This record gives sequence, structure tokens and C-alpha cells, in this order.
Amino acid sequence: MKPDYKNWVPKKMLYLLAFFAFLFYAITLLLQWLIQPGTTKIILSSLCLLAAVSLTVICIWMTRMYRAFSYDGNRKLSKAIVEGLARCVEVPKNGSVLDVGCGSGALTIAVAKMNPTAKVIGVDRWGKEYGSYSKNLCERNALAEEVDNVVFREGNAVKLDYPDESFDAVTSNYVYHNIIGVNRQELLLETLRLVKRGGVFAIHDIFSKRKYGDMDSFINKLKKLGYENSRLVDTTDGLFMTKKEATMYSLKHSAILIGKNRPFTRLEPFEKPQ
Repeated sequence: MKPDYKNWVPKKMLYLLAFFAFLFYAITLLLQWLIQPGTTKIILSSLCLLAAVSLTVICIWMTRMYRAFSYDGNRKLSKAIVEGLARCVEVPKNGSVLDVGCGSGALTIAVAKMNPTAKVIGVDRWGKEYGSYSKNLCERNALAEEVDNVVFREGNAVKLDYPDESFDAVTSNYVYHNIIGVNRQELLLETLRLVKRGGVFAIHDIFSKRKYGDMDSFINKLKKLGYENSRLVDTTDGLFMTKKEATMYSLKHSAILIGKNRPFTRLEPFEKPQ
């Protein structure tokens, strides 16, 4: 049995793009036969040809992305990102980890494989936007990978149904930038409240100013709240991908928000960051 982590570029989308590109090429040719020469013919033919060429370019671009991210392709970019991020998660023996927005379970399972004594929970809302992902798919992938220290549950990153300081580590991969209508810095705080004292977090996303606002200011805020060594680690400089790949696949500003919740000290045994 082989795991199926899917591809974030749906194959169905590629088929639809190719179909409509072909359709507009065909319409362009038909117009040459059906309409008499004149302004109308020129305008309609030009518009159809423009649509056909545009769809062809998009289809080629999306096909390149599909091949790059495929677990069966040569580049295996998704696999490189998932396994690289999993190595950033430090989990103590018999610790606990939460993976927010687990999708097909790839990161959850990778963390579990690297930390066999840990309990790793993957949560996702499994919405219609990514219809190929599901809880059942995650569980089948865990079975295929022979990993038994994972659990998958429904959950929403906007409001995570766990008490403060529930996990030794929290991670996520390309989730928050997809959530619209919310303040993404507040989303991060909702996730980071779950990190135990002494626990770590590694959240990989597209941290552009347009999506997240001023992250330098936010990181300073995290440090004041007690999240030590908080920083953004660029993943487009060869760590996970090249600058060229990041630009080509719309992944510019990809980085890991990484840090640690300060451990208890003798002076503050029960104090929590405010």
C-alpha cells in the first residue's frame, strides 16, 4: 500500500484548462469559416485567440507546478518542504505535537516518523476548497506509512479547541495565507497560545506584508510575550527551494516562523505570558 498525499494542483484543473484552450482554438478556426470578413470577425477571432493562448500559457505553468510538487516527480518539492519542516520541530520524549491544517496528513506523518515516542495530532476543517483531502485520506496514509502515533481530528485554525499550553510543539505548512477575512497575526497568536513553556513552534507560510502586515513588529511582540528566539527563516534561498522556484510557483516570501515559549523559572513557576 502506497501513501497518497495528493497534489495541491488538482489534475482535474489541468484537464479543464487544456479542454477550454482547445475549445477556444477551435472556435477561432470556426469563425474563419462562419463569419464574413470585417471588423466583427477580427474582434471575435482576436478575443478567442487571446483566450486560447492565455489558457495554454496558464495550463503549461500549472503543469510545471504539478510536476514539481508531485511526490512521484523528479523534483518532489512538496516532499522536500514537508520533511525539511518536520526536522525543525524539536519534540521531547513522549511529547505532544499539533499540526494545524494537516490536509492529506503529510507533515503530521513526517513529524510522527521522526518522533516515534510523541503523540502527533493533525487537525483540519477539510473544506470544499481542497475536496481531495479528508480525514479518511490522512488515516489511510498513516496506515500506508505504518505510523501509529498519529491522530486526525476536525478543527479550525481560527479557533483551536484546546486549552492554553497543550503541546510541546506546534507546526503548520502553507495554511494561514489561505484563510481570508481574518487578521493573520491574530491567527498566529491563537496557535502559539497552545505551546507549552519550553515548547517550540515552526510555522511555514507566505509571510508577505500584504498578507501579514509588519512581521518585524509582530516578532518583537512575540519576544515581549515570552516567545524566545522568535524569527523568520527564509526557505527560498536553497533551504527548501531556490529563489527562481519560489518566484515561478508563487511562493515568494515563504519562511518559517520559528521560536520557543520561554521555560518556567524559579521566580515565575506559574506565570504565563500576557
